[in-house]
Amino acid sequence: MKTIFALASAQGRAGVSVIRISGPEAFQVAQNMAGDLPPPRSSGLRVLHDGQGAPIDQALVLTFEGPNSFTGEDVVEFQVHGSIAVVRAVLSELSLDPAARLAEAGEFTRRALENGRLDLPKVEGLADLIDAETEAQRKQALRVLSGDLGRKVEGWRKDLIRAAALIEATIDFVDEDVPVDVTPEVETLLAGVQDALDKEIKGTLVAERIRSGFEVAIVGPPNAGKSTLLNALAGRDAAITSEIAGTTRDIIEVQMDLGGLPVTLLDTAGLRDGQDAIELIGVERAISRAKSADLRVFLVTSAEELPVLPEPDDIVLRPKADQLSDKGGAVSGKTGEGVSELISRIQAIFQDRAQVVGVATHDRHRIAMERARDDLSAAAERLSYGPEFYDISAEELRSAIRSLESLVGRIDVENLLDEIFSSFCVGK
Repeated sequence: MKTIFALASAQGRAGVSVIRISGPEAFQVAQNMAGDLPPPRSSGLRVLHDGQGAPIDQALVLTFEGPNSFTGEDVVEFQVHGSIAVVRAVLSELSLDPAARLAEAGEFTRRALENGRLDLPKVEGLADLIDAETEAQRKQALRVLSGDLGRKVEGWRKDLIRAAALIEATIDFVDEDVPVDVTPEVETLLAGVQDALDKEIKGTLVAERIRSGFEVAIVGPPNAGKSTLLNALAGRDAAITSEIAGTTRDIIEVQMDLGGLPVTLLDTAGLRDGQDAIELIGVERAISRAKSADLRVFLVTSAEELPVLPEPDDIVLRPKADQLSDKGGAVSGKTGEGVSELISRIQAIFQDRAQVVGVATHDRHRIAMERARDDLSAAAERLSYGPEFYDISAEELRSAIRSLESLVGRIDVENLLDEIFSSFCVGK
């Protein structure tokens, strides 16, 4: 592989900027600018020069000898002053070196994967960690980056390989007396992996929501104070409020951090028979988004009927508590009455759901695990039919193992890699 380089820290002016060089000629490329390098796994101050010997900047230079580096290759990092002009000059000088080229998006991480420094879930965890905006997102990404999912998959894989080996041994000695019936052990191994997969699959939907954000739809008839409540929850005027019914036509979204969990609040159009074509579209969208949201907050009086019905976790409140003598079970975005309690209820509901989250966090993980689980169910069924079906059961087991191997990036992931790494910045 050719040596690559890129800015590894954020674009723009900063206190310090990091420029990374990785590949077989990394040390030589760095020496051309910095002179003698510090020994591997150490650092030292050096003056970087251009091709004519003119100084560019004083940098802290760090060296990492492969395979003990992030990419698994020889790596050098220049920590320079975070001036836009300095960074531009260093990158320009590196681009003149025929032994190096500018890295593509995610290429450093892709080399780490190809050199066995990371598995595919770790790569996805790293991407999630870079994008994390809330505490829950950070913790979840860190669990994946630490390799928890890869270790679980390896344990399942070993159990399935053991089960497959037992079945294969029975097939090989089908014409002879086998002293031990392996069926009970195989059934135990399959059941154990199936139970673990079921538990992990259940947690993926919540994990996906922690990554992308839970949705809370505020639902009610026109002029119930939904937009006013949204503004109170958001702490700003995110939606237009008016005494005129039907002011809100489209979905208004506000993102929040509730107790470390990402939450998107949805202000929807008032649910009634549309007065015009535009309002009718708004009501249809409101019904659709309300039904697909993770949680709904209803602002209704007891006499009102809406086309969307509350589900078990949904919160039903009376609107405009400021106008009521009995304020029990009511909320007012205008005065703030009941708003803190509402936030606490929403937070508690989502934190309770987050308790079931596992270490599988992406749709891809869930699909691979569901495929493996289905293969295991088929293998167990064939196993119950007797020895004449053992060869089919063994093939189902091999299919389940391949599904788990695709989860950690061992097979059938080339197209997936292109999609994953396209979301990385160039310096990562």
